Amino acid sequence: MIAALGVVFGDIGTSPLYAFKETLNPDHGVAFSPDAVLGLLSLIFWGLTFVVTLKYVVFVLRADHDGEGGILALQALARNAVAGTRTRPWVWKAIGALGLVGAAMFYGDSLITPAISVLSAVEGLEVEAHALKPFVIPITLLILVGLFAVQRQGTGVVGKVFGPVMLLWFLVIGLAGLWQVLQQPQVLAALDPRRAAGFLLTHHAQSLAVLGAVFLAFTGGEALYADMGHFGARPIRLAWMFLALPGLALNYFGQGALVLANPAAVDNPFFRMFPGWSVLPMVVLAAMATVIASQAVISGAFSLTAQAMRMGYLPRMRVVQTSGEAIGQIYVPSVNWLLMVGVLALVLGFRSSSALSAAYGIAVSVTMVTTTLLAGVVAFKLWHWNRVAVVLGVLAFAAVDLGFVVANSLKIHEGGWLTLAVAAFALLIFTTWAKGRRLGLAAAAAQQVPLEPFVESLALSMPHRVHGTAVFLNPDINAVPHALLHNLKHNQVLHEQVILLRVEARDTPRVDAQQRIEARFMGHGIWAMTARHGFMERANVPEFIRILAYQKTLAIESMSTSYFVSRATLGDKPLPGMNPVRRALFAWMQRNAGRASDYFGIPGNSLVELGQRT
Repeated sequence: MIAALGVVFGDIGTSPLYAFKETLNPDHGVAFSPDAVLGLLSLIFWGLTFVVTLKYVVFVLRADHDGEGGILALQALARNAVAGTRTRPWVWKAIGALGLVGAAMFYGDSLITPAISVLSAVEGLEVEAHALKPFVIPITLLILVGLFAVQRQGTGVVGKVFGPVMLLWFLVIGLAGLWQVLQQPQVLAALDPRRAAGFLLTHHAQSLAVLGAVFLAFTGGEALYADMGHFGARPIRLAWMFLALPGLALNYFGQGALVLANPAAVDNPFFRMFPGWSVLPMVVLAAMATVIASQAVISGAFSLTAQAMRMGYLPRMRVVQTSGEAIGQIYVPSVNWLLMVGVLALVLGFRSSSALSAAYGIAVSVTMVTTTLLAGVVAFKLWHWNRVAVVLGVLAFAAVDLGFVVANSLKIHEGGWLTLAVAAFALLIFTTWAKGRRLGLAAAAAQQVPLEPFVESLALSMPHRVHGTAVFLNPDINAVPHALLHNLKHNQVLHEQVILLRVEARDTPRVDAQQRIEARFMGHGIWAMTARHGFMERANVPEFIRILAYQKTLAIESMSTSYFVSRATLGDKPLPGMNPVRRALFAWMQRNAGRASDYFGIPGNSLVELGQRT
């Protein structure tokens, strides 16, 4: 539970810094009144109950894919649920599209969360002394640069203090809220859901704008499911029900009680809950909590990128394993520095958490819609729940999610367009790489030589054999790799032991050890081998070869083993079904893809790359 607090609840746990303040923003057109305050509190409380507790904690956390969660894991689970000869093609494509849209939206969220979280915490300095306002932006930038700079060290050491810090955070904000509630117990009237309904009916003209601000209290709810693989569903449920939810609810009600007693506190009700002597320590604690919230999102972006690479939606990038024990602790340098540039640009461009809140929410709300629809498919097709119950449940959750999407869409022109643009670009990258890779493999397959006749022909004209083992990576195990044909053509030699290897990524987090390796002996010292890995596992080719040597009792020495790969580049012929713009984008990604030695764990001094034009 404590560990889950430090990773899973950082984002939603720091929402009180800015969420309730934004619901009271006069720009929404709602006049300040006790009834309005109680109505807004009721909306937040029942939103947390319905969206986070009922939807994610009770329902979505059941959808674990071999213990893993997240939008791409849910997409894979839904695809497995509908797999079969009777599945219509459009259903398969729709599920794939939903997963990709949700994943793309996550990248938009990854830019906003660090910026708004850290900035809102540092803004607490203005409560202590207005003269410190000019230092808010520089301090925020300094914290963010430091946060991204330490990513290369991994989160293992820092992660040990994440849980205790967030535990202290929830206890402090909960107790502060409880003290204010005891001073103004009439605020508990907001527990009545009729207050929420009454507010929407009374302020129907302004309700959409207000709901966009209310939604800020739920951002981070998706992390409960995305990070399930790290801790399991039970610790996350317990941490939410007994620590996070009580702390959040008490704090929101405490902020409401404060503004009922002192309407002037609406400028920053969170920090004004604390006496003057404690504001500076709370700024420090809030900064630590927001760094943790940002860390969770950044780590999530690394994990999502690794999953997308293994599922064929992104080109190879350099991935650094930062822990020898936890496979999920990785560092992706290119993603880290791109995120840092984007986050710093957001802080400099918007310059306040209130301005950033306009850009926040739309990406998260769209992701929540995709999660609802995919989870509905899993509940009906895989769990075989009652059709009527699934339809009614999905309609109820989707209606609320779509309501928040519409509410957040009002903020598109104020900054929401930015996260949508980032998500659209990510989606373009996903679809372009997947399609280009598929078309490229099809074009290459048309030029391939069948494997069995090639092996039989060796008996008639055996080339010169040299000592050692050659491993040729090829996506088609029944065809001769281009690298092998080029080696024979130019070097006119064949190693005494040849392994043709296909690395197959599965739509499952991890592959069972008994299914990892499949190999057949073709004769003349040639093996055709398939190695499988899940999207949460690394494709370590030398390790696959060691497993083969152990299973088949082969004499394979690492120092005399060479790995041959073909580095494909686009030729002059256009790829069918791709316009010139997407073709140029695919060619650029192909040229800048990471080295095979990095992705497959191949030692650089044992790698031989041969060109191949498609």
